[in-house]
Amino acid sequence: MQRTRPDSAPSRGPSTWTLTDGHAGNVRQAQALATALGEPFRAWTLAPRTPWRWFAPRTMLGCANAFGPTFKLAARTPPSLAIGCGRQSGLATRLLRSRGARTVQILDPRIDTRHWDLVIAPEHDGLRGDNVITMTGSLNPVDDLWLAAGRHAFPDLGALPGPRTALLVGGASAHAHFDDAMYDTLLRDVERTAREEGGSVLATTSRRTPPHVGAALRDRLRGIPGLIWTDGADGPNPYAGLLAWADRVVCTADSVNMLSEACATWAPVFVAGDDQVKGRPRRFVDALLHAGRVRPFGEGVGAHAVTPLRETSRVANEVRQRFAS
Repeated sequence: MQRTRPDSAPSRGPSTWTLTDGHAGNVRQAQALATALGEPFRAWTLAPRTPWRWFAPRTMLGCANAFGPTFKLAARTPPSLAIGCGRQSGLATRLLRSRGARTVQILDPRIDTRHWDLVIAPEHDGLRGDNVITMTGSLNPVDDLWLAAGRHAFPDLGALPGPRTALLVGGASAHAHFDDAMYDTLLRDVERTAREEGGSVLATTSRRTPPHVGAALRDRLRGIPGLIWTDGADGPNPYAGLLAWADRVVCTADSVNMLSEACATWAPVFVAGDDQVKGRPRRFVDALLHAGRVRPFGEGVGAHAVTPLRETSRVANEVRQRFAS
């Protein structure tokens, strides 16, 4: 986060700002769009104070003070474009719009979209409107250059025996009710496939993955070439390398962001645990299954041709066209 001293004079910085609550998925989407638009940007991490955080993105008396004096002062010289992601940032983008900035709000703000110039929402949310751009999944930075950078950053992964299976393990959420039986089946099948084929497994867990699943993962894959990353104790996060070097990806169905990034690669994607996912994420998984971009992991992991799901560049082009008209 860049900071401006509250007692300093406002100055013109980058013409684009990204505004989020710091949650990794929101940061990733806002910055992916800003990067795709090709403009330098200033990244803000905002934590609105009470009572404004309770009502965001709705405005109320005194909301100009919601984000503290640093942001209030900086907002006197607003950017040309403000990109927010998440409900809390929606209040900030509304404040900047009132000062003349063009605004793009990512994800359904849960109030009328007329408060922003553009709203970008996943197709599975069902949000529609004249100023709404829908997308399949979520925005992310994965493209051919990003994958090439991942291969460059983690060259040793390319020397592992193929086929290389990237295993992305998530965890339970409000919409995903994973149980131990699901994890046991997933790990057993990944282990069996790797031992039968003689390939390697590049595995990573998420913040929601139960610790005992990470331990079971290490036990199951003992002796199989590859790597397992669960946190910083395992070294630098190799996530970009995993996706870049994968011959195929096996991904749990809980995370729209994780599945979207897997599907942006050139590798076949196989989804696990989809029968235990409900609500909006389930609609997203169903759309991927219907389009043939993912297949159920339980039906095998045979190689097949795929077309990467690259929504970020498409959405960025539509943003440019809307603002140019």
